[in-house]
Parts: sequence; structure tokens; C-alpha cells
Amino acid sequence: MGVRRPHAAPPVPWFGGSRGGRRTVAESTYEGREPGALPIVPVRARGMTIEGADGRRYLDCLSGAGTLALGHNHPVVLEAIRGIIDSGAPLDVPGLATPVKDAFVTELSRTLPPGLAERARVRFCGPGRDDAVATALRLVRTATGRTGGERGAEPAVRRTASALDDTAPDARRPAGAIVEPVPDARPVPLIADETLTGVGRTGTFWAVERGGTAPDAMVLSGAVGGGLPLAVVVHRDDLDLPGPPTHTGNQLAMAAGTATLAHVRENDLAGHAAALGAAMLDRLRTLAGELACVGDVRGRGLLIGIELVDPETAPDGPHRYRPAAPELAAAVRRECLRRGLIVDLDGPRGSAVRLLPPLTITEEQATAVLDRLADALHTAARDRPARRHGTHEEAGAPEDRPARTG
Repeated sequence: MGVRRPHAAPPVPWFGGSRGGRRTVAESTYEGREPGALPIVPVRARGMTIEGADGRRYLDCLSGAGTLALGHNHPVVLEAIRGIIDSGAPLDVPGLATPVKDAFVTELSRTLPPGLAERARVRFCGPGRDDAVATALRLVRTATGRTGGERGAEPAVRRTASALDDTAPDARRPAGAIVEPVPDARPVPLIADETLTGVGRTGTFWAVERGGTAPDAMVLSGAVGGGLPLAVVVHRDDLDLPGPPTHTGNQLAMAAGTATLAHVRENDLAGHAAALGAAMLDRLRTLAGELACVGDVRGRGLLIGIELVDPETAPDGPHRYRPAAPELAAAVRRECLRRGLIVDLDGPRGSAVRLLPPLTITEEQATAVLDRLADALHTAARDRPARRHGTHEEAGAPEDRPARTG
């Protein structure tokens, strides 16, 4: 059965008269968008390509913040969604068993890591990751009788993360960390949040597989719904909550998720992510050797980060850290946008360029991404002194807007 062609996106409306000098409704609505927001009004998308209202095309290395494992509007996902709509099945069935839900659970179970798969239960939650995290915490608190809280491990985790992220020259960084890697002697249940790292993103179907330790629970959202809102917790069968589970029964998301999970598994897209991601990292590390502003390149599979630092400040401390350079990272993103490449910013104060291409990215597309990114990095690094002395564009300004002075 052939895949039907997607419907064309409707034209973006304009405020009366001719288009010259007029603004789109979307541009007017988002006039007060947050600083750093991308100045793009997407109207069409397919695979790794986004088309803006201005007719320009971009290679998308955001992938819906990693939720679109197969890229935009993949045929298997569209066919799954249309199948539900055309069948007349209810679109949302909270708390009830349906063939769509059974198919999702069956496919998800095929992918689970050893040690959890044999005794796993799937608990559907609200539509977002936070709902799944809250459910996972309730599960382990109920099982252990402990409540955690401000005097528990959470503040320690926050302090550690803050210390590791602090790139100030006088920051007091930890000298090291000591852990006991004994899989079967955990004093507390282990919850793995696979929202960003799962569904093949890091080169294995689930990132936790690399550690050789089966978690007691996994938080799944984002890509597990095929780009539609869906969140579940997979947990050991000896963890449970009193009362019936409450959740949204989004059948479209379950169908899209089933299609995505099956396509990633059947086509070994995790292996593709591992191989192509390693090649991309090799080239980026070579590029880092050419640019003093690149502090580090790290990643796994198709989850890649390029840390940008201030090359004019002397390294400090035993590990020779340089301060983070969020302004430079914002400049790199603008230069990428000029070249038709969409990237994300992450890390301390948004100082790292993050790449999250879809798992379907080809070698040719990967080469184009790296070519554009390399050119953007060189340009931003070359022009940085002028920006530091007062001439720069605001982060997120449209690329055809003249630079502001002062």
C-alpha cells in the first residue's frame, strides 16, 4: 500500500495589501519572543529539511529537541497516524485497553534492555516528561517508604551539577568523584531518564545499555511518541502505585510511537547513529584543533555538543579550563542560520552548540551539516573582536536585518 503524499501546508496569512513591507500574523504574534529564539516561521518540513515562510530551506539539527527520531513527517509515521484517523477509532481513550495501546506496548517491550525486559510493566502517564518523572518518583518512594526531599539526595545532585557547570576562572571544581559500580548492590532504585538519549539517539537503542546495568525504572518521552505528546514509565513489576493509573490515552501518539520504535529497530538506526556519529565527532575534533575558541567536543551517537570558550582568557586550574563564551555560541548559531543550518544551544549559559539530527540523516547530509558549521565557526571566531567591542547582531535577529551598532 503506497504512502499518500502529505497535504501542502496552508499559506501564511498577511495583513492586507501587498506583501512588501507587511508582516505575517506569526511574526506579529511572536514579536515578543524570548531572547535567542530562532527567527524562522516554518511552513513545511520533510525529513531533515524545514522550509520557512520566506521560502528558504534549512537543514534541521534540532529535530524537535530530539523528539523527531525519524525527522519531520516520515512516511511510516504519517501512515500510522492516518490509519487511526481513517479507521474511525477514538483519538483519546484514557485508562482503557485498545489494540493501538497493545501494539505500542508490544513493540516497546521488544526494545527494552535485558534485566528489565523480563519483568517490565509499562505505565502510561500524562503527555509530558515531567508527568513521567513525577510518576517514577512516586513509584520508588512508595516502594522504599522514603520521601527524599530537601534533606535527601536532590540538593547534592544540584550542587554537583552546579559545580561541574561553573566555568568561571575562580570556580571551585570538584577534584573527582567516587562511585561504587556494583550493579546488584544498589541501596536505592535506579531511574534512567531516556527522554533525550533513548530510541537509538546515542548509538544503542537505550543509552543505559552501555553501562551494563539494568535500571529499575525508565522515563520515556519525546521520541517514544513519534514526535507527538506521550510519556510512559517502564518499571520492574515489583514497583507499583495504589489505585488505577491515570493518563491521557492519545491514540495518535501511540500509533506514531509504535511506527517509530519499529522503524528504528528494524533498520538498525541505532547502529547507523553510532557509526555516523563517530565520524562526525572525528571531524569536529579535528576542527577543534584549528580553533582556540572550541574548548571541547563530546557526544555519543547523534547527540553531539561543541563547547565554546573565551580564547583570550588564560586557562585556569589543573585542567586548564577557559571561561564559557555564550555570546560566541549565539554568534555561531546566527552564522549557521545564514548558511541554512539550524542548531541548538545548551550547556552553561548556552555556551555549547548542540547537534540533534534525525537518525535518518545520510552521509551527504552529515557532510553538509559539518561544512556549514565549520564555516560558521570560523566566521564567528574571526569576527569576534568586533562583536566584543560593540558591533553585533542581537541573538535571534532575522538574518536579513542589518547589524545594530552600540
